[in-house]
Amino acid sequence: MNGIWVAVLGSSAVAYALKASGYVVPQRLLDKPLVRAAAALFPVALLSALLGLQTLMSKTHFHVDARVPAVAVALIALRLRWPFLAVVAVAAAVAALVRALGWMS
Repeated sequence: MNGIWVAVLGSSAVAYALKASGYVVPQRLLDKPLVRAAAALFPVALLSALLGLQTLMSKTHFHVDARVPAVAVALIALRLRWPFLAVVAVAAAVAALVRALGWMS
């Protein structure tokens, strides 16, 4: 088993343990503002890390391709509070345009 699978299985076990611990942790601990804030930010941090890795990495190399400007445009559209389908459509169009013009592979 290579290192990637160890990391995937290890993080899955940790995620399961955290989820299961929610049933045994006293409610007074879960009601603390710091715990609530951390629980709200964990999914955002995880998804951001995954997005960054998928966008900028190619196997073991740092790789900039058409997804980078597409993600940048999507972030701007999200900041402007566009509907989600419009964000996806604009990001896809930017990626397609960049690839069609041959700016990035």
